[in-house]
Amino acid sequence: MQLSGLDLNLLVALNALLREVSVTRAANRLNLSQPALSASLARLRRHFDDELLKRVGNRYELTPLAVQLQPLCDVALDSAHRVFTTEPAFSPSTSQREFTVLCSDYAMAVLGGVASTMMNERAPHLRLRLRQHTPDMIARAPEVLRTVDGLVMPHGFLSGLPHADLYEDSWVCLVSRDNTAVGSEMTMELLAQLPWAMMYHAPTAFTPAERQLQMLGVQPKVQIVVESFLSLPFVVAGTDRVAMIQRNLVPGITAGGDVRVLACPFDAVNLVEALWWHPMFDRDRGHIWLRALFVEAGRRISESAGHSTSG
Repeated sequence: MQLSGLDLNLLVALNALLREVSVTRAANRLNLSQPALSASLARLRRHFDDELLKRVGNRYELTPLAVQLQPLCDVALDSAHRVFTTEPAFSPSTSQREFTVLCSDYAMAVLGGVASTMMNERAPHLRLRLRQHTPDMIARAPEVLRTVDGLVMPHGFLSGLPHADLYEDSWVCLVSRDNTAVGSEMTMELLAQLPWAMMYHAPTAFTPAERQLQMLGVQPKVQIVVESFLSLPFVVAGTDRVAMIQRNLVPGITAGGDVRVLACPFDAVNLVEALWWHPMFDRDRGHIWLRALFVEAGRRISESAGHSTSG
């Protein structure tokens, strides 16, 4: 296929049309007139020999090909943006580059604050965008990592991708302050008897501690599933539920006094949080700088946790 006859602006138009599923809304999004975008849609239809947007009643629907093109268009548009915004040299003190990193709300709370503070001190014109990942993103990590700068994720989910270890964290049990069924210690029997609040609960979405517990023969009675580690204290407080949470979150979640933290009754394997990226960024000087920043932030978190533990 010859690409020389194609206009890169068609990719921008295609992305807007596939996202908005409306010529009018896509034109408004691009600040174009509706006839101008209709002309682009006509060219795209001729190129793909497909309607792309098919009218059904008084609205449009994506054709099967358009649905297939949507994720490819995202990758292509992001890649084009990276090509034309690449700097001949990277200077953190003057660069206005934006980095996007996917992570959980746990990583945002523990790592995000430290990394963003360091970035503000060393690269005041840079922008760090932290976006919460989803199980689907993790399942498609090699593809997704073409469109973002990194993914913060513990070991055990990804393989075959470059990564840098950041810090270790351990697991603790979380119960309500007024849960009279639990004394000063958590036991394996209680973990099997009490209802659970969990972050994720699916064959491809789980925490390492949850999987380890199942391997020890305890099948948690899951009563509520949330999509945020930081919401676990709120669904545990005032109930007889139990949850497991990372130790680095303890200072923030126990401040209100509604929940208490107990040691795990089994030797829960520590999670090792890491930054993962696509190999195409290996030699990117800006990306190398970002990776070093995250590694240093992880080291600071480890040192701080060590001091608080020893104290």
